[in-house]
Amino acid sequence: MELTVDHFLGLSAALFIIGLMGVLMRRNVLIIFLCVELMVAAVAITFAAFARETNTLDGQTFALFAIAVAAAEAAVGLALILALSRRVRSVDVDEYRTLRD
Repeated sequence: MELTVDHFLGLSAALFIIGLMGVLMRRNVLIIFLCVELMVAAVAITFAAFARETNTLDGQTFALFAIAVAAAEAAVGLALILALSRRVRSVDVDEYRTLRD
């Protein structure tokens, strides 16, 4: 059995939906952050799948760029989450609404 672009797109869609449901349903800011990272990984898989389909390096370049952006996002995001959790003493998203005032 040969892997086609449909297999990669199915995997990417499943990962993106899992990530989206995690963002919409969870209250823990760390879980939400991990689900956003999962969605970025799904997009990178889509880019790589279309690069394989068209036999060009454009999609692979975009996938590499998406992975680099995800790494930078992870560093900055975890630092922000750590700073906020020290101030609020919670990882619940509803607790961060008090920071508006």
